[in-house]
Amino acid sequence: MNITSALRYLDEHENLEATAGWTHGLSLEKMARLCAVLGDPQHAYPVVHVTGTNGKGSTVRMITALLKAAGLSVGTYTSPHLARVNERISWDGEPIDDDSLAAQIEAIAALEGLAGVRPSYFEILTAAAFSWFAEVAVDVAVIEVGLLGRYDATNVADAQVAVLTNVGRDHTDGHGNWRVDIAEEKAGIVKPGSTFVVGETDPTLHATFAAAGAAATWWRGPDFACDQSLVALGGRVVDLRTPNGSVEEVFLPVHGAHQGDNAAIALAAAEAFFGRALEPELVAEAFAGLQLPGRFEIVAREPTIVLDGAHNPDGAEAAAQTLAEEFTLTGSLIIVIGLLSGRDPSEMLEALGAQEAGYLVACTPASPRAIPAPEVAAAADKLGIVGEAVSSVPEALDRARAMATPDDLILVTGSLYLIGEARSLLLADQDDRS
Repeated sequence: MNITSALRYLDEHENLEATAGWTHGLSLEKMARLCAVLGDPQHAYPVVHVTGTNGKGSTVRMITALLKAAGLSVGTYTSPHLARVNERISWDGEPIDDDSLAAQIEAIAALEGLAGVRPSYFEILTAAAFSWFAEVAVDVAVIEVGLLGRYDATNVADAQVAVLTNVGRDHTDGHGNWRVDIAEEKAGIVKPGSTFVVGETDPTLHATFAAAGAAATWWRGPDFACDQSLVALGGRVVDLRTPNGSVEEVFLPVHGAHQGDNAAIALAAAEAFFGRALEPELVAEAFAGLQLPGRFEIVAREPTIVLDGAHNPDGAEAAAQTLAEEFTLTGSLIIVIGLLSGRDPSEMLEALGAQEAGYLVACTPASPRAIPAPEVAAAADKLGIVGEAVSSVPEALDRARAMATPDDLILVTGSLYLIGEARSLLLADQDDRS
């Protein structure tokens, strides 16, 4: 296979990311059988496994940076991607090349019949990541859960360190004792002998996490934390504490107070992996080069354009807080937003503080799960937000930029499908102008 035929094969398989608001009937049986015929590559190296409702992608990148700065060869698996599927699988921060990705997918296609299963899109990519990491002989793999944890395809791996960033209302109908239910599923990534790094601070979930069966559990607050987070030029300066000590005045070149919490979780995870403290100089070096595409990422000036994948209410609240704390607007706020089903547009807009915007442009992301733009615009109108609906992401960006002055800020937010397409368009536009 070449990359074109490999991606065609991939697209022929069920893609739950594109079709499911939340899933049911999950099982690890297919993934376990697929990995078995591949030789169980997920057991060829130690694993740091990361789950959570929000912040897990940022935390994964931070853990990767710390392990790499310490001299290890690091494989990283994340989802979803913004522009190219290759982004999901990387080695020392570099995405898998087309030929290697095609070769991994070809090997899985050849063994699909032997495994006796029809794997999903996500299962194929997860197996490809596990297999490639074994092939290039990484020292450690940092693996992001796709959905929940216990029955996620990534959970055929046995993590040395299991990480949970937080528990929020996503992929649930919100009925019953949903927080405990979600916490139990996310804690399903904990394996005997592992260290469990818990970023969620809700005391009502303590018993659930304590019962997960970890050899040791580190709690955000008593054991590790971001003790101070101050706004700085181009990011934040944070003081981080772990069971091994403190690292003070670390610069994070990213925006949002929540990123300080993610950094504390990441540092705790890395130190749990090594079983020792990391030197302050190493921590500073690792975080200094940190890049988080699509996480309150500034991609243009005059007007300022910010991309933030705030795809659920908790993420929207974090985006609103970051905007209020770190940006002084001399002009107006223009919001470009697109959402997927499973989201209440009114709830999302209120969490985002969209009532403060001067204008809102709703668009329809390129996903079967997309909420039609007119529905989002209608919800905005009921909240007294002035705006309009357009059919596509390019049209929404053109509309926002046409009406913006150099002093305005355009916040592009909502579904990661929107963020990925917008980012590609904006960066390509910059290249054309340079």
